[in-house]
Amino acid sequence: QVQLVESGGGLVQPGGSLRLSCAASGSRFSIDAMGWYVQAPGNQRELVADITSGGSANYRDSVKGRFTISRDNAKNTVYLQMNSLQPEDTAVYYCKTDYGYRYSGTYYRGVMWGQGTQVTVSS
Repeated sequence: QVQLVESGGGLVQPGGSLRLSCAASGSRFSIDAMGWYVQAPGNQRELVADITSGGSANYRDSVKGRFTISRDNAKNTVYLQMNSLQPEDTAVYYCKTDYGYRYSGTYYRGVMWGQGTQVTVSS
């Protein structure tokens, strides 16, 4: 089974920066797209940014120019560099990965979520 371990959340002042990390582990799995989602209280999870295994990135409009997603395929790790943070960026950030594996000649695909890390932007 694929496991995700997130780190890097915390409290930061408006205009500050944080870097989130999410490492995927698990043998016999192929890690595909990885991404970050947010879930504010009372809302559904929404995409912040995702990145394919080939490095193509996609961002929600509100973070373009401020956030950068990247990944290290050798480490199965995805990063989210967040700059110019604003109070409206406050949320729990969840890492998500798509993965695949072969079993008895059949290729299966799955999705795994991290436990979430709190980001709070406040003065």
